[in-house]
Amino acid sequence: MSWEEIAEKVRGKFGAESIVEVIENASPVVLQIASPQLLEICRFLQQTEGLYFDYLSCLTGIDNGLEAGTMEVIYTLNSIPYEHQLSLKVVVNRNQAEEPLPEVLSVVSIWKSADWHEREVYDLLGIRFTDHPDLRRILLPTDWPGHPLRKDYQEPETYHGVGVKYES
Repeated sequence: MSWEEIAEKVRGKFGAESIVEVIENASPVVLQIASPQLLEICRFLQQTEGLYFDYLSCLTGIDNGLEAGTMEVIYTLNSIPYEHQLSLKVVVNRNQAEEPLPEVLSVVSIWKSADWHEREVYDLLGIRFTDHPDLRRILLPTDWPGHPLRKDYQEPETYHGVGVKYES
């Protein structure tokens, strides 16, 4: 099944506005979808005969920076029996200092492999995954300040009295 046919099935089920943008020059093709419909569309892609995206191979986050004011979560989906691949992208507004972290619905209830991926994106970029069963830091200590992959991240000088900066 081609990505065009998959996109048409999504539009047929969720409406034309459910796909915000198609990025055809990406590999695999990326469908940007409306964030509130993420869970429903993922469930549809995973459970629909002929689609059956049974494997979430990657979930990553991107900070587009202060000027853009957005962050992204990208999901790479594979259908092992039908041998097709697709990426989904959701874009959320980037929070300012002292504002709550941006939120995206967790897809752990659909693909268990999202568990650690979502924790990593939360830890390093500060995107909160709503309804994640155990959303806590995975790479850094629980009291580490900030999220190191954000473009405006300020590395602390010390952590519990120990110098953090590496000097060569």
